[in-house]
Amino acid sequence: MQTAIPSTREETVREMEELRRLLHYHSHRYYVLDAPEIADAEFDRLYQRLVKLEQAYPDLITADSPTQRVGGTPAEGFERVAHSVPMLSLANAFSAEDLLAFDTRVKSGLDGEPLEYVVELKIDGLAINLVYEAGRLLRAATRGDGTEGEDVTTNVRTIKAVPLVLNCQVPPVMEVRGEAYMPRPAFDRLNEERLQAGEALLANPRNAAAGSLRQLDPKVTAARTLDIFVYGMGAREELTVGTHEQTLRFLQELGFKVNPHFKVFKTIEEVIDHCESWAEKRVDLPYDIDGLVIKVNSLAGQRRLGSTAKDPRWAIAFKFPAEQATTIVEDIVVRVGRTGVLTPTAVLRPVRLAGSTVSRATLHNEDYIREKDIKIGDTVIIHKAGEIIPEVISVVFSRRTGEEQSFTIPEICPECGSLVLRIPGESAHKCINSACPAQLREGIIHFVSRDAMNIDGLGQAVVTSLVDAGLIADAADLYTLTAEQVVKLERMGPKSAQNLINAIAVSKQAGLSRLLFGLGIRFVGAKAAATLARHFGDIDLLRQAAEEDLTALDEIGPRIAESVVEYFARPETEQLLTKLAAAGVKLTEEKRRTTEGLPLSGKTFVLTGTLPTLTRSDAAALIESKGGKVASSVSKKTDYVVAGEEAGSKLDKAQQLGITVLNEQELQHLLGGA
Repeated sequence: MQTAIPSTREETVREMEELRRLLHYHSHRYYVLDAPEIADAEFDRLYQRLVKLEQAYPDLITADSPTQRVGGTPAEGFERVAHSVPMLSLANAFSAEDLLAFDTRVKSGLDGEPLEYVVELKIDGLAINLVYEAGRLLRAATRGDGTEGEDVTTNVRTIKAVPLVLNCQVPPVMEVRGEAYMPRPAFDRLNEERLQAGEALLANPRNAAAGSLRQLDPKVTAARTLDIFVYGMGAREELTVGTHEQTLRFLQELGFKVNPHFKVFKTIEEVIDHCESWAEKRVDLPYDIDGLVIKVNSLAGQRRLGSTAKDPRWAIAFKFPAEQATTIVEDIVVRVGRTGVLTPTAVLRPVRLAGSTVSRATLHNEDYIREKDIKIGDTVIIHKAGEIIPEVISVVFSRRTGEEQSFTIPEICPECGSLVLRIPGESAHKCINSACPAQLREGIIHFVSRDAMNIDGLGQAVVTSLVDAGLIADAADLYTLTAEQVVKLERMGPKSAQNLINAIAVSKQAGLSRLLFGLGIRFVGAKAAATLARHFGDIDLLRQAAEEDLTALDEIGPRIAESVVEYFARPETEQLLTKLAAAGVKLTEEKRRTTEGLPLSGKTFVLTGTLPTLTRSDAAALIESKGGKVASSVSKKTDYVVAGEEAGSKLDKAQQLGITVLNEQELQHLLGGA
């Protein structure tokens, strides 16, 4: 590839057009077909060449250029746009009887015509309408009320599986319908980042996808790793296909990502068997589905059947029975986290749900409570979000008596009595007192956790007892405790007290990486802490760093840099670090060294499941000490997946991609050989 700018404008135009064609082609191979033809490094070279030419000729930048997938400036809001063909909702079926009744209605409407059904997975995401003019993406909008939605074009451009230019001859104007979603690995990674940053967790992948597409800053959307499956068309001028199956095949030919699990059936009995089989198989998918969609295959048949005001008569959604329970909100309490954020929780009348007794459920924030109109005393329906976190999903308004009580986030912190303020631009409320006992308690619980200072025997109950007894006022006070003080705590014998003091002493040598994570600096997770520790090597050098010094490092963005500088500028931070140093806590770490020449240099590992003797942090540290890199998700770039007990979807994907899978013994052998 040449490096100089072509001597004429015409030559530049030709090269830019060819680069765009190649980049669109290879993006489609990678993100849609999952079958790349070139190495990532070669793709990057093509991309950087286009960037260089566009910088030299900014007037030649086109809206469909691969470089324009992420817009530069945040929007002020979303305009409403009309759909040329309404996006109708679907009627629901919840049983085999419902599907048999649907089949009877269809046969009656078609009056004996030959009948086939296409069955597709019902992706649990956000419906999107894509409008193409002359084969180029013009606009993307949410479903909205079915007639008009919000213009989210800039954000949808960040989804790599959405083609900006179609690769076949197409009608002048074409609407393509699809479901934008967040894959489970991306959702888990996002929530882990929010957990480490002290932010409220997102309820489920669907909410995360919807919230990501409605971000005013498209760079935030781009960082959320959204994907899309298309499932049909709206306006389709001059398009001659006879069946829905042919429509899906045509969309695939155009470069769209169509879910591969669609099938054609001739009888409703086959459809019912297929739907019921997916009730169990769905857990193996790397994305969420909440049912299947059954459609009459013939487009002529669809037109004959027509639609009601709300839904088409030729399609129906078979919904999986979600495990839900009905109970009563007996109270709403507030928990203050280590960053001061107040999280409301519903205290429920105990009820069995998904194999366990549930007595509490998250209410996320005050906006969520207002949106659902949840009151103390309400009868509510709950489920387990992601089959893990109990969540209130709706109120049974017909059971209201008028004695229910409204709830608002308190203006005064329930733990310390300080003022509570809403964080600008967010839905969270926060206690402004950094010395709040709840923040102290939660901060110390985080400080001693496994991925931080890893102090064995110092769990939530013991930390609470130490704080309540006035024995500790910050994390540094842990290192001045004596066995004589600890033994006076409830349920703490002499041996347990001494073991705890010994574990605290051992943690002094944990090193700067674990300490930085344990300090709970906002937005600084375990990975960012390790990057900072290995680069600077000494906390004094890190404290002197400016924001530009920090953002120069890989994986350290402006938000983290600003937070780190602000944290080390606080007087209370100076006091805490002085106490930690006086106690003999190690404030240094071996500086980052090049991995070149190390035996595992260039090798990427992913850890999944529970290993027999190593924690994930220990395994990651061993791999990185030999030059390897530990990633959070499996991709074609992964060299090894280390799997323990209860390994999940990461192991399945590794096996699908033919990636080498190691157990702990094989990992130890590889490390020993290295």
